[in-house]
Amino acid sequence: MQPASAKWYDRRDYVFIEFCVEDSKDVNVNFEKSKLTFSCLGGSDNFKHLNEIDLFHCIDPNDSKHKRTDRSILCCLRKGESGQSWPRLTKERAKMMNNMGGDEDVDLPEVDGADDVSLKVFFLFTFILLNSKQHIYKWFYIDSGLLLF
Repeated sequence: MQPASAKWYDRRDYVFIEFCVEDSKDVNVNFEKSKLTFSCLGGSDNFKHLNEIDLFHCIDPNDSKHKRTDRSILCCLRKGESGQSWPRLTKERAKMMNNMGGDEDVDLPEVDGADDVSLKVFFLFTFILLNSKQHIYKWFYIDSGLLLF
């Protein structure tokens, strides 16, 4: 058993975590007020993954959700206090997860300026998850940018 590799991103009202496990089965995500527990079987060899994360701040477990795809599991955590920035995902300063695959000290680009296709797809899945309770978005890919209308 080992932790799944993951990427995370902080937005105004939500924190997004993508657990990078291909062909996952038996996915279990447990949202608690200050903790997230993720487990699954992954890959062709059904390797067991387990992540237990003591979160930097509290979340609303009732308004948090997850979505499984063939390549990853995306978790959308509703912040307990909207607008409060999270400088890291965990309470401890230990570097356990990458902030969208980069250094924690580096500022990440906004969605409009993103060059990475995986970042665009990540946000597409993110807003699809949010559409169940919020606005419906129309998506357009234009050269190197993702635009919301």
